[in-house]
Amino acid sequence: MFLIPFVVFFSLIGLMVLHEFGHFVLAKIFNVKVEEFGIGYPPRIFGKKFGQTLYSLNLLPFGAFVKIPGEIEKVEDSRSFSQQPLRKRVLIALGGVLSFWLISAMLFSIVFNLGARMAIEDNQNSGLIDPAVQINAIAAGSPAQIANLEPGDTVKELKIGNVKFKIEKVEELKNLIEQYKGREVTLTIERGKQVFEVSLIPRVLPPEDEGPMGVGLVRTAIKKYPWYQAIFQGILATGDLTLAIIQGYFQAISNLVRGLPSGVQMMGPVGISRLLAQASRLGLSYFLNFLGLISIYLALFNALPIPATDGGKTLFLGIEAVRKKPIAQETEQKITAAFFTVLILLAIWVTIKDIEGLF
Repeated sequence: MFLIPFVVFFSLIGLMVLHEFGHFVLAKIFNVKVEEFGIGYPPRIFGKKFGQTLYSLNLLPFGAFVKIPGEIEKVEDSRSFSQQPLRKRVLIALGGVLSFWLISAMLFSIVFNLGARMAIEDNQNSGLIDPAVQINAIAAGSPAQIANLEPGDTVKELKIGNVKFKIEKVEELKNLIEQYKGREVTLTIERGKQVFEVSLIPRVLPPEDEGPMGVGLVRTAIKKYPWYQAIFQGILATGDLTLAIIQGYFQAISNLVRGLPSGVQMMGPVGISRLLAQASRLGLSYFLNFLGLISIYLALFNALPIPATDGGKTLFLGIEAVRKKPIAQETEQKITAAFFTVLILLAIWVTIKDIEGLF
């Protein structure tokens, strides 16, 4: 159990390293000079040069970097970034985004090969392995939250007095909760390798769209694929989840325009690490699945046309394509620095909120 924080930390760092490796690989493919590929940030602990590239290990373990001449300022060298055709520069700039999607597809492929718990229909009965009813969302201030239930918990049984009901379908649990709302019920919960009981009182008059317990429920079962099918399923899952997240963002924007709550909760490294640690306690498949989901979120964030992200660099290159000449170097640097400062301040604010949420 004490190893979980280290596994979570190095997993997130690993995503950052592979992100930069995406830029590195495409630069190498296009024969663009790479001066240094560093894991962590300086001061340098160790460095070894192979060919024209220095590979370094650095003291501050908060990601990685690739140093490519001509990326920040123009360099008169045929192998510098600034001297490459626009098409190559765009692909190198987006290399990190593409690597996040590739990582996600690989992680989901492993999950499907190991055996993944997936959502199924309530009326599906054949060919199922370990069907279960799981909690996938919990409303703030609800009986479920007060009882310390968590997303990912499996409801195995409901007990009212001395009468027990085995739970195998979502509709069964919903009907029982509706029947006994206002009375104390006891749920048998499975969380990872733990099995325990929780008592709560379903609300008679719950808020709209929350239900008596204040939970979202989904029926799941384990599905396992041979490796050659798992690869396809991993790619398909990456695409489906990417579209679902994008649709969620548009829905959040629509809600804000209409004066409704966005339904989006911002989360920084502390909050993500906490959820990743929770997933790790449920097993390897849950951990890899959540890590793949994080990779998709990072891909989409880095693809945004915001200066200081890969999408921002691509935006400047797109403006260059329209204008037939690049934006002044000093102007681009000032804009990027300003947005970078805003992102750092936002990250600090979100981190503070995450820490407050721990107490």
